[in-house]
Amino acid sequence: MIVLGANLLLPLIGIAAESPSYPSRPVRVLMPFPPGGGTDLIGRMLAQRFARAFGQPFIGDNRAGSGGTIATDIAAKAPRDGHTLLVHTISLAVNASLYPKLPYDTLKDLSPLSMVGEQSNVLVVHPSVAAQSVRELLDQIKAQPRQLNYASGGFGSSTYLAMELLKLMTRAEIVHVPYKGVGPAMTAILGGEVQVFFSTLGPALPQIKAGRVRALGVTTLKRSVYLAGVPTVSEAGVPGYEYSTWYGLWLPSGTPRAITSRLYAETEKMVLSADLKEEFGSQGVDAVLMPPEKFDAFCRAEIAKWAKVIRATGSKPE
Repeated sequence: MIVLGANLLLPLIGIAAESPSYPSRPVRVLMPFPPGGGTDLIGRMLAQRFARAFGQPFIGDNRAGSGGTIATDIAAKAPRDGHTLLVHTISLAVNASLYPKLPYDTLKDLSPLSMVGEQSNVLVVHPSVAAQSVRELLDQIKAQPRQLNYASGGFGSSTYLAMELLKLMTRAEIVHVPYKGVGPAMTAILGGEVQVFFSTLGPALPQIKAGRVRALGVTTLKRSVYLAGVPTVSEAGVPGYEYSTWYGLWLPSGTPRAITSRLYAETEKMVLSADLKEEFGSQGVDAVLMPPEKFDAFCRAEIAKWAKVIRATGSKPE
């Protein structure tokens, strides 16, 4: 007969006790940007599937503002019981350097669960802009520095980073107009408040097809299957330009391993399923699975990478 010591038995009892009862109440799914943008759409697709899998509501909670740091702060300080999930983007990695005094520690207070998707951004212009290509747009900006405005979903957002990288590579002088998410930014360019926008694909696709905005280039090195006729920014005038937006899930650090494992197991089923891949595809997003340990290493590398870009561009919240 094998007898476990008390110090070994108690953790096992704890795991057995906590796992079957999870979740014991509705789970809050924090999203750092307003409704209508890619993060909101991705978050709600996942929340619906989690709810079906666990038999408890997974409720989307949009807490927009400050480049996504408001929702991140709430998640970082939430109880470590698995009843709070954060859906975020590349912005989470960028904000670690962009904001000098965050009320949380990105690496210590949050635990990466999995990457879930990745997509290209697309450079679009209002129909009033004469430029028909990336090269023509850059020539126009050079001839009229700071006369054109570009929208973003806020400082640190993917739509901000894509343009800042372009500015770094081309020394383009264009005025930044931040909004509280991709949805409001798209509304602004449709209304002519701004002329240029590096939108994520999902919100942009229907507007491009309807002719309300004109697509000049996608940000990945390969053309997007969702906009096959649109060149990459690299081939259209800025050789070597490459950028993509990624989406992921986080939990408060210290969430019990048993709960993390259950959530990741369901995430894996969802992300690898044909129906989610199809639904993501409707928004121009490729489903991507990345387990916690690998995603943690990836996030650390992204934080270091974008810290260099932030320093090089002198970017800071205004």
